Amino acid sequence: RRMPVPVAVTNPNGVGVLGAQLHSMGGDLWSKFAKKAEETQPDSSQQAATQNGTQNGVHGNGQHSEDQPSTSQPSICIDNLTFAYPGLDGRPVPGVPPLISGLSLSLPAGSRCLLLGANGAGKTSLLKILGGKHMVAEESVHVLGRPPFHDTQLTITGDLSYVGGTWQRDIAFAGYSVPLAGDFPAQRMIDAVPGVDPARKERLIKVLDIDPAWRMHQVSDGQRRRVQICVGLLKPFKVLLLDEITVDLDVLGRAELMKFLQEECETRGATIIYATHIFDGLEFWPTHLAYMARGQLRMMKEAKDVPELSSGRLLDLVYRLLLEEKEAILKERGPRPTDWDPAREGVVDASFSYAFNNGWVPGTLSSSLQLKASTNAVMRN
Repeated sequence: RRMPVPVAVTNPNGVGVLGAQLHSMGGDLWSKFAKKAEETQPDSSQQAATQNGTQNGVHGNGQHSEDQPSTSQPSICIDNLTFAYPGLDGRPVPGVPPLISGLSLSLPAGSRCLLLGANGAGKTSLLKILGGKHMVAEESVHVLGRPPFHDTQLTITGDLSYVGGTWQRDIAFAGYSVPLAGDFPAQRMIDAVPGVDPARKERLIKVLDIDPAWRMHQVSDGQRRRVQICVGLLKPFKVLLLDEITVDLDVLGRAELMKFLQEECETRGATIIYATHIFDGLEFWPTHLAYMARGQLRMMKEAKDVPELSSGRLLDLVYRLLLEEKEAILKERGPRPTDWDPAREGVVDASFSYAFNNGWVPGTLSSSLQLKASTNAVMRN
């Protein structure tokens, strides 16, 4: 269940893999590994307790497998989260402020939270962190009481589901991709998900108005999006993270989907965070409203405390919030330049420094291994 810790943490001194000083660890390295394995192996009494709990329908985290999520603790809890995308060496880039800073949030089971914010506010990064796609400190983010990045069972079981972005496949090498458009039917994509309730699958196909015979290389963007959403919702999630997934849907398809999601929360106690810029008909859907700006949570309220929702003026509220933030940024930074100075063509405002990468970036394995012909010199602004 536990994910490996990156080299940036285990090897902070920046020594390459082959150049690591093993003798600094002291003693026999392999005996240390064996001892660590014995320490982490659960004893027989603990295994018996776990087996008894599973037979009684209770998971190791104390939750019933078929019941709604426990209301004794929040489904989603974020405590003073700070996050920055790493540079080549796996560490935050010097001089660049974190993308998310000091963010705290808590949502009970059954919540439907609408996540608002301008482009670049940090909404997608936050959802990916909650979805276990970015590593943060275990104590800073909990989903169903567990750290989503480190506890991979959350996503394996389908309890935690993230649906966002576009369905694409890499071509040639990372960074170059095309829409997932193979010459096969939509039914094959849907049936590829194991352990699905046939009744739930049939209902989702009807809700999203999917033709199982659609050829994936011939469908429109909206039809491909419907299949993507269906695949993401096949398993009965407990926490669902949606990132702009209705952008390609028509009005009727979006309305049917939102109705289905509301029923999931009301009947099963599921929790949903939905980030979107499309607000038609959403005034009466959320139970909570969250607003992000420049990586900070500026507003977090229950729907009953937001008068614009009950009066059908959600768009007016969002417009006012974004306009106020834009004016504040302009006051601090000033207007952006509209013209490019040709004299700056080819000028690089940076200096060379050495940073040891951790192998996460494609094409950097040689510098991780410190081969003679490789270099790990990078430019820092």
